[in-house]
Amino acid sequence: MVPELSVVIPMYNEEEVLPLLVQRLRPLLDGMGTTYEVVAVDDGSKDLTAALLQRYHREWSQLRVVRLRANAGHQAAISAGLASALGDYVVTLDADLQDPPEIIPRMLSAAKTDGVDVVYGVRNDRSSDTWFKRASAQAFYRLIGLMSQTSAHADAGDYRLMSRATVDAVNSLPEHNRVLRFIVPALNFPSDTVEYKRDQRAAGDSKYPLMKMVKLSLDSLTGFSTAPLRLATFAGFGGAVVAVLLVLYTLISRSQGHTVAGWTSTVAIVAAVGAVQLVCVGILGEYIGRMYAHMQGRPTYFIAYDSMTAEAGDRGPTDTPLPAHPHPENLQTDTVRPGLDGAPAQPQSARLHEAESTQLRG
Repeated sequence: MVPELSVVIPMYNEEEVLPLLVQRLRPLLDGMGTTYEVVAVDDGSKDLTAALLQRYHREWSQLRVVRLRANAGHQAAISAGLASALGDYVVTLDADLQDPPEIIPRMLSAAKTDGVDVVYGVRNDRSSDTWFKRASAQAFYRLIGLMSQTSAHADAGDYRLMSRATVDAVNSLPEHNRVLRFIVPALNFPSDTVEYKRDQRAAGDSKYPLMKMVKLSLDSLTGFSTAPLRLATFAGFGGAVVAVLLVLYTLISRSQGHTVAGWTSTVAIVAAVGAVQLVCVGILGEYIGRMYAHMQGRPTYFIAYDSMTAEAGDRGPTDTPLPAHPHPENLQTDTVRPGLDGAPAQPQSARLHEAESTQLRG
């Protein structure tokens, strides 16, 4: 039976926050009175995330585990979840609990009541974020709005509800390095918003350091705007005009017997022109790189395991539900995590052993 609601959650090394997520999400979805599935996409985690997901999957039939063979990145993991989700409505939610799952019922109600295809979760209070993150986010969204025709909400991240028509439209796009927070608004489907307060990360560390944020910004800018290419064109025209004026100045100075400016000005001009050329070449390289990646046609992710197809007997010879050789430091970790629905807590090493034994018996 096709569920009415799918909740896609990308995860990467989320062993600390995963029990807290399950404790909040499962009672919420069970109480909504609708059929649902939770698609947990393990983005090649190196900790005990895979083992914990297997344990929760045995206790929670609606939890579906999709594990990527290697770390593909946050946006690629969401794309894998969207391609796997079966629901009439699909919610994308991060595992860190900064975006509260408690507003999912409001999102679903808004989609049904207003007849919209997309409901964005918009943060009306970002006091939990640092000043730098708030300022850089505002500046980035303003820049994207000026340089492209895509109008994304400045305080909306990847927390959204989408109709099946929207998900199918996103899945049909051949684009690589997709940034969903701009792709979905670019579809221009009817939408609504639900506001909420952004919380602190419940546990664990942020998976979006500065360099990943810079890469996401470059992918967004080159994926949704040709303004950088036009900037290179304008710079080229400006350089040509300056060059013509310099030639005229040189000819006039020579005809009047004046001495032409010395080597300092010459070096400065050559350096300035060279700098403009390098910037233009770099911008062109960004777009050529995207064209090259698209022409290669390489998938942005590889699914190693899907609990739904595994239980249906469709597992292939390369399916690997759990890491074959967990890291020794993980095996020595006996930190007690809360159990599911009040179940007795177990050390992580014991849960890992239990999950592996079950897989071997299966």
